[in-house]
Amino acid sequence: MAGFLRTEAGKGYALSAPASLYVGLLVAAPLGILVAYSFWTQSYVDIDKTLTWANYTEAATDPLVRHLMLRSILIAGAVTMATVALAYPIAYFIAYRTRKKTLWLLLITIPFWSSYLLRVFSWKLILGFNGVMNSALLSMGLINEPLTFLLYNEFAVVLTLAHAWAPFAILPIYVSLQKIDRALLEAATDLGCSKLERFFRVTLPLSVPGIIAGSLIIFIPTVGDYVTPSLVGGSQGKMVANLIQVQFGPANNWPLGATLSLVAMASVGFVAILFVILATVLGRRIR
Repeated sequence: MAGFLRTEAGKGYALSAPASLYVGLLVAAPLGILVAYSFWTQSYVDIDKTLTWANYTEAATDPLVRHLMLRSILIAGAVTMATVALAYPIAYFIAYRTRKKTLWLLLITIPFWSSYLLRVFSWKLILGFNGVMNSALLSMGLINEPLTFLLYNEFAVVLTLAHAWAPFAILPIYVSLQKIDRALLEAATDLGCSKLERFFRVTLPLSVPGIIAGSLIIFIPTVGDYVTPSLVGGSQGKMVANLIQVQFGPANNWPLGATLSLVAMASVGFVAILFVILATVLGRRIR
């Protein structure tokens, strides 16, 4: 054993052992348990370990699962587009328009100084029937009675999630913009490009990796968020993660919950791959 560890292969295994152990215990083992549960069935508290496709059949044929999965992907897509659209100008401003980059980056992290639940509840106070938004509109005389469509629907979920995940889009886009060689921008100007042409032909294409990274960071966890839809979504804002939470909680059907989790992971992975391919192709065409 000691002789093997002195070889190049042995040193390589020894160096990779902690990382392999970490991934095995915290990623592979839970995923393996999830896969095993998805092929079992449950009757109240008893788990029947007879392998079956019944859970996958139910997930594929249940209209509620398909509806919630589609709604989850659409909401996650809307959150991703809204967040990136709002984050890009901020990242651009920090990268090119101010010298106080550290201060601005610090300001971006301020929302993380408070609890995620607190930030979600704050949006309930802003969008509620007697909330800040309705009170302000009423006091300005723009409306005669409080608006009821601000809360407990998809709009409230998208708005709250876009605010919660904004820093995760700003930071990768900022890093991507910051890495662009300024000489390329000067060269584009010397060749006669206007500021708008320089942005669309140089800056935007070279920042596509940051946009892709930010989009994936937002899209993937958004589909699995069940806290925000529960608090501000109401019946119109429920997502597939809420159904999974019910299966692991009140419904006490862990096998079906595991199956829905795997289906959601596969769906998100498929959409994420499509997005990366589309963004890459679009980035090349812009160049």
